[in-house]
Amino acid sequence: MSKDETLFGYPVYPKFKLGEPRFPQDTFLGRYLHCLDVIDPRTLFASNKKLEESLQLLDAYKSGTAQNVPDKALWEAQKLKSAVLHPDTGEKVLPPFRMSGFVPFGWITVTGMLLPNPSWPTLLFWQWMNQSHNACVNYANRNATQPQPLSKYIGAYGAAVTAACSISGGLTYFIKKASSLPPTTRLIIQRFVPLPATSLASSLNVICMRWNEMETGIEVYEKETGKVIGVSKIAAKQAVTDTTLVRAFLPVPLLLMPPCIMPFLEKFKWVTKTQVRHIFVNAIVCTLSFAVSLPVALALFPQESAISRELLEPELQQKTSQTHLYYNKGL
Repeated sequence: MSKDETLFGYPVYPKFKLGEPRFPQDTFLGRYLHCLDVIDPRTLFASNKKLEESLQLLDAYKSGTAQNVPDKALWEAQKLKSAVLHPDTGEKVLPPFRMSGFVPFGWITVTGMLLPNPSWPTLLFWQWMNQSHNACVNYANRNATQPQPLSKYIGAYGAAVTAACSISGGLTYFIKKASSLPPTTRLIIQRFVPLPATSLASSLNVICMRWNEMETGIEVYEKETGKVIGVSKIAAKQAVTDTTLVRAFLPVPLLLMPPCIMPFLEKFKWVTKTQVRHIFVNAIVCTLSFAVSLPVALALFPQESAISRELLEPELQQKTSQTHLYYNKGL
C-alpha cells in the first residue's frame, strides 16, 4: 500500500504513535476500523519469535533507536502486541480467549445454540458451552489494574452459567407449552429464543465476572503523561456498564441473521437433502453473522475511555488539573 492510501477517508498507515490506536476513536467508523485490527484472526498464528521481534521493535522506537522504520511495520508490531498481551498485566492471553479468537473458537457454540427444535439436554449443553466461553473471554479481557482472588471469579462463573441456562430453558418451556400457537409459529418463535436468552445471559455474565471491579475500583490516569491518579469505583461502574451494553447488543445481529437467512437457503434441496449439509450451511451462516456483529458491537465504546474529572470521587479531583481522565474499559 502506498503511504498516502486511505480507508474510508482515514490514512491506512498514519504517522505512528506509540500506545495509540491506528484510527481515531472519536467516531464510530474509526472505532470500527480499530476493532477490525483487534479481532484480526491472523494474529492467532503469529509465532513467539514474531511477537518478540515486535516487542523489540516497539522498545527500540520508544528509546529512539529505531531509525528509518516504516510506519506500517510499527503499526503491525503494535497490533500484534495488543492482540496477544493483556494491556494491564502484559501477560499473554490464551488464543481461545482473545478477541481475535472469539469468532474462530466461538462459532461452534453459536451454531449449536441455533440448531432448530433442540432437545432439553442439547439446549442446556450449548448454553453452558457459550456462557463458559463468554466467562473466560470476560475474565481474560477484564480491567486488571486491581488484583482479585480467583475464588470470586469462580463464583461469578457459576452465577452466569446458572442464569443463562435458566433463562433459555424457561423461555423454551413456555413456548413448548403454548399449545394455542400453530406448530409453524411455535417453530419460528423457538428459533429466536436464543436471542433474548443469550443477550440477557451475556449481560449478566459480564456483571457477574466483573462485579469485583465495581467493589474495588479501577485505575484512572492522565493520557498525555500516563500518570495514574488513583483508583475509582465510579470509573469501574462506567466500564462495566459500557461492556455490559456491548455484550447485550452483540447477540442481536449474531442471532437475528441466521434465523432470517436459513429459511431462504432451506428452499434449496441441496441444503436440506442431508442433516450434515444442513448443519454445515447453518454453521457457515452463523460464523459469518458472528464475524459481522463482533466488530460492530465492540465499536460502540472506545476501549480507552474518558471520564470527566467532575464525575470522579472528590479525592481524585484534587489530584489533577486535567478536565478528563482515562481508564481501560476492557473488552
